[in-house]
Amino acid sequence: MNIAVIGTGYVGLVAGACLAETGNTVVCADLDSRKIELLKQNEIPIFEPGLDALVERNQTDGRLTFTTDVEQAIAGSEVVFIAVGTPPDEDGSADLSHVLAVADAVGRAIMRETVVVTKSTVPVGTAQLVKAAVERCARFPFHVVSNPEFLKEGAAVEDFLKPDRVVLGLDSDFARAVMSELYAPFLRTGRPVIYMDIASAEMTKYAANGMLATRITFMNEIAALCEATGADVDQVRRGLGSDTRIGPSFLFPGPGYGGSCFPKDVKALVRTAAQANVPLGLLASVDRSNDVQKRRLAHKVRNAIIANSECHNGNGKSNHAIELTASCEKPLEGRHVAIWGLSFKPGTDDMREAPSLVLIEQLVDWGASVCAHDPAALDEARRRLGYAGGKIAYAETGYEALNGADALVIVTDWNEYRHPDFNRLKATLKRPIIIDGRNLYDPRKMSTVGFIYYSIGRRAIGGQETTA
Repeated sequence: MNIAVIGTGYVGLVAGACLAETGNTVVCADLDSRKIELLKQNEIPIFEPGLDALVERNQTDGRLTFTTDVEQAIAGSEVVFIAVGTPPDEDGSADLSHVLAVADAVGRAIMRETVVVTKSTVPVGTAQLVKAAVERCARFPFHVVSNPEFLKEGAAVEDFLKPDRVVLGLDSDFARAVMSELYAPFLRTGRPVIYMDIASAEMTKYAANGMLATRITFMNEIAALCEATGADVDQVRRGLGSDTRIGPSFLFPGPGYGGSCFPKDVKALVRTAAQANVPLGLLASVDRSNDVQKRRLAHKVRNAIIANSECHNGNGKSNHAIELTASCEKPLEGRHVAIWGLSFKPGTDDMREAPSLVLIEQLVDWGASVCAHDPAALDEARRRLGYAGGKIAYAETGYEALNGADALVIVTDWNEYRHPDFNRLKATLKRPIIIDGRNLYDPRKMSTVGFIYYSIGRRAIGGQETTA
């Protein structure tokens, strides 16, 4: 088939490359001329394992091209995927201006009966708005389809090529036949195509992300309760996950969820519900709790450093006895913190809504200097955070970040952080303090090798107990 994908962001680029991989002729269009020129040179603007090879191979073989001429791309295609961004407005609702601008272009440009597919994450009712926009100018029949994506960053190529399901919201036999043929190569192992009405498909995407965000947040709140009561969240998690009604996925505690989907989609779903006069109190609480969780890690770091300081105040009391209140504006003045992990999850350079952003900004505000490492996101971090007048530095290796640090904080669970040289780590840190935001290490081992170790939902090892 001849396919146009409008938008070369995360979803559009992965979809275009993967559709070309199965023999389709795909043109990816975007108004960002610099991005298009880079893509023509096989320079990929995002970090996604396997995507660079896929783009290069399909460009070389002539199945994948890139252009800034959106209407020309549409005119030559049988299927048009709308994959542009839907950033949140100030009230949390999804900004549909880019989606509807593409729909206008589709109406002007189509030259045959065309299937128009919304791939962007959009609120219920968007397909009707797209249909109305296309209708204003269209001279040929068209069919609107909702085809939400369920790609995991860091595994997006694999997810697209081998999906666990494909959701298609449509209302015509023509669209069903075209989309079934298009997705047939990806479903040879028997994974299901789930056909439904368009509104239900739009809701499915938001409901899925809302459920996953809720599971993460629930476990983070249980972890906080475990710390207060002496329970071990890892044991609790295993007990919960073994229940077949619950399952083990998305039950790992951490510093809060981030990325391009969960924060935005939860807010948009809450806003959609409010507009429909059906308030979603649970998801509104999930959104608030996640913000608290991101700040909780910063407080845990602050308290751990102060509680285990060798310095003393004028009354002869160790600093762990000092109450850290708002009156102490710079409690970490002169402290240096090493951070491992900047992206919101491993396998990507995406820092949108990443917990590391909240952590670093708070530590710097408290007077600390920070040196951070990430295997993929250093350039993105420099762009987002800068250097804060010398308060933020970036290390090319994890061990380099440790030099002179009062503590190490683990924020993202990249594989290379799972089995470090603990002797080297201990020798490099100024004090052997680790605050593990991902529970990567066994507390018993950390005790044996002599670390002061704090994690999420488990008792502190070797140091003063703190409350985050």
